[in-house]
Amino acid sequence: MTTLRALFTLAALGALTFGARAQTVVTMEGRCEKLVIAGQDITQNCKEKLTNTVAGPRTSFDFSAWDGQTLSFAGSGAQQEATELTEQLQPINLVTPGRSNKEGIVRSPAPGVGSCKFSSPEPGKTQIACEANSQGKSYAGIFITETKPKDAPKP
Repeated sequence: MTTLRALFTLAALGALTFGARAQTVVTMEGRCEKLVIAGQDITQNCKEKLTNTVAGPRTSFDFSAWDGQTLSFAGSGAQQEATELTEQLQPINLVTPGRSNKEGIVRSPAPGVGSCKFSSPEPGKTQIACEANSQGKSYAGIFITETKPKDAPKP
């Protein structure tokens, strides 16, 4: 059975093994339950996809909205901590809100303090929850993805 923690761990190990140029991207489908950018709740615009990117020692969880806004929570993947047997905590030190315009996406990275939590899923629903504060503003994202067991190997 593939788990999110296993995917995130493999992605981090792969990036560390192959150096800063390696990048692993995992896109998950599900339901966005919360999206707050700079204190503004835009949950109603949140897309049904979440991306986890690992590039070198950095990992990020990236939310996007139908109105062109994006939000990335990033930190050092090497600092992940197990808070329980089934839950990982990713410290966050960078928050990057963005907005699409005619020229592309304009991003505004800023130092932040917070974390993303995710669990090792069993078949069923798994939550990825991120919260951070940056420059006096709050940022949050909660995403629910459904995991499925892998088919048993055929004898």
